Amino acid sequence: MLKALIERHIADGQPVGSRSLSRISGLDLSPATIRNVMSDLEEMGFLASPHTSAGRVPTPRGYRLFVDTLLTVQPMREQQAQIIQGQLSMADPNRAILVAAQMLSNLSQFAGVVLTPRRSSSFRQVEFLRLSDKRVLLIIVTPEGDVQNRILVTERSYTQAQLAEATTVLNEHFAGLSFDAARVRLHGDLSALRQEIATLMEAAVEAGAEAAEQNDPVVISGERNLLGVADLATNLDQLRALFDLFEHKSRLLQLLDISGRAQGVQIYIGGDSSLVPVDTMSMVVAPYHVDGQLVGTLGVIGPTRMAYERVIPIVDITARMLSHALSRE
Repeated sequence: MLKALIERHIADGQPVGSRSLSRISGLDLSPATIRNVMSDLEEMGFLASPHTSAGRVPTPRGYRLFVDTLLTVQPMREQQAQIIQGQLSMADPNRAILVAAQMLSNLSQFAGVVLTPRRSSSFRQVEFLRLSDKRVLLIIVTPEGDVQNRILVTERSYTQAQLAEATTVLNEHFAGLSFDAARVRLHGDLSALRQEIATLMEAAVEAGAEAAEQNDPVVISGERNLLGVADLATNLDQLRALFDLFEHKSRLLQLLDISGRAQGVQIYIGGDSSLVPVDTMSMVVAPYHVDGQLVGTLGVIGPTRMAYERVIPIVDITARMLSHALSRE
């Protein structure tokens, strides 16, 4: 009976009365008996009455029981799975995370979020290329194989031979260190280096440290979709809290980080989890991997009254496809 009531409420957003539930539940029970059972479910904390004469709506506790024990997940249509696979397989690895967030948003019609892999604070190798008299391209290769480019504006002009010398010194003596550790060691070795080379290497280490710090930890797509969701948009305080979550990201980052430690799809329901700051909001999330190593989490943010049976496979398959796209040779 609880399953039928929640499914009806998710479908139309209205409180469900005993007569309506009698018709849709498939149970051979009178409306009076159903009213008694609904009253019992309300006393147990699974249902609530928004108005005295209206039907019932699920509480966060009711939604939790529903998604944990009563939900029947629908398999994703083959066409949708092929769209996700096609989009992610064609995306450059550096854009795959943004594409995944967009796919989550487009398919769910809510907001898609991806916790990005932590950018390495160390380097495997660097290279300097001369662009003009006082402009040098710094190429940083991380231990994971990511490539980052930074343009250095120098106070003096460098020849390509000088740039090659600085490249050799950094790669032979500093590769594998964090940028902070390289900064400390470089400061101690300055006296052993020619001034012009030391200055260039200091600039490279500072640029590398800055690049590591500027990585946006969370990518969000489609947050404006939530403005059209009545359950969220009609409560200005909760809507403000929701967009504050998007803007400052610290709570969102904490939730995604915690959920990444679990296996498979996880569901966080507002009012049920202290990690979710908005009572009418839920998150469906799953971890993704690169070469078998857990690197991040992705998911969908939407109203508590969402079609979980449809959103769960969207999140699950997107996590699997993103893992495959990032792990390819």
